[in-house]
Amino acid sequence: MKAAVWYGKKDLRVEEIELKQTKDTDVKVRVAWAGICGSDLHEYEEGPVFVPNEKEDPLTGEIAPLTMGHEFAGVIEEVGPKVTKYKVGDRVVINPTITYGNKSEDLDPYDGFSFIGLHGDGGFTKYANVPEDNVYLLPESLTLQDGALVEPTAVAVQAVKEGKLQFGDTVAVFGAGPIGLVTIIAAKAAGASKIIVLDLSETRIEKAKELGATHVVNSSEQDAVTAIKEIVPDGVDVSFEVAGVAPTFKQAIDATRARGTMVIVSIFAREIEWNPIQLTNTGVKVTSTIAYTPTTFQQTVDLMGTGQLKPQGIITDQIQLDDIVENGFEALTNDKSQAKILVELSGEK
Repeated sequence: MKAAVWYGKKDLRVEEIELKQTKDTDVKVRVAWAGICGSDLHEYEEGPVFVPNEKEDPLTGEIAPLTMGHEFAGVIEEVGPKVTKYKVGDRVVINPTITYGNKSEDLDPYDGFSFIGLHGDGGFTKYANVPEDNVYLLPESLTLQDGALVEPTAVAVQAVKEGKLQFGDTVAVFGAGPIGLVTIIAAKAAGASKIIVLDLSETRIEKAKELGATHVVNSSEQDAVTAIKEIVPDGVDVSFEVAGVAPTFKQAIDATRARGTMVIVSIFAREIEWNPIQLTNTGVKVTSTIAYTPTTFQQTVDLMGTGQLKPQGIITDQIQLDDIVENGFEALTNDKSQAKILVELSGEK
């Protein structure tokens, strides 16, 4: 079967692979749709960031080259003999985080985690073997294409929960890429009264307005902090850093009110230089989030199922697996009008 396999920086190959044997507690998923994530893009442009390339990952036991893709949904084709919760034909979405299974919800995934599709074989292929515990049923109200949006939306839901956003709070989102866009959607659903979105791309700014931003700022034309404080003079209650670069990290703190909260959502591919006195002078609390807890993932499925979260508007293209490098990864690198590109595998609805 064909798969998109990561070998190294700028080296993603669509080639024939053999599916590894299904374990007793695995389900074999016929992949319908899979999304290209910003984390995937980091691996393509600057990797390895997460991908194990020198020794096997301790949780997956795998090492590069490996099949990418961690935002995917599909239909169960086969179940291992010890699988109890699912059956052949179930429509499912995959939570790609593999952890040590710490019982504390607050520590999962912070006791250590790996990702299906980054630390081990993932969903840019026809079939994927997935542990039963990483499988979630899709409600009938959601298509399999919708299912491919659950994972990035769960990242945003976890970020909003991490920021302790309350009804009526004001928000700034630094970066209107795919995760920035779903953060807008999650903040709106959580009751934010003002959602100020900042980006350098006019196209992305327009998409942000379409998805719920109440105010937008082109950071190439205006000073970000000044523009925000013209809207909210004391600074926003919660800011989300979703760009992953030093200037927006510092701006997000400066744009937050005294004793407010700045949430780091992005993956920083390289170190930044920063002076903590910026916090000492304002009392701004900085927190961060990686992925989501199992509870948040299920809540995201439920909220999408009821229509309280509607991330479908972030999709900007649908492509075939054979075209994933040129029309997927390269397009996302070079074309800022692109947000979420879905790869069609079986194409089932």
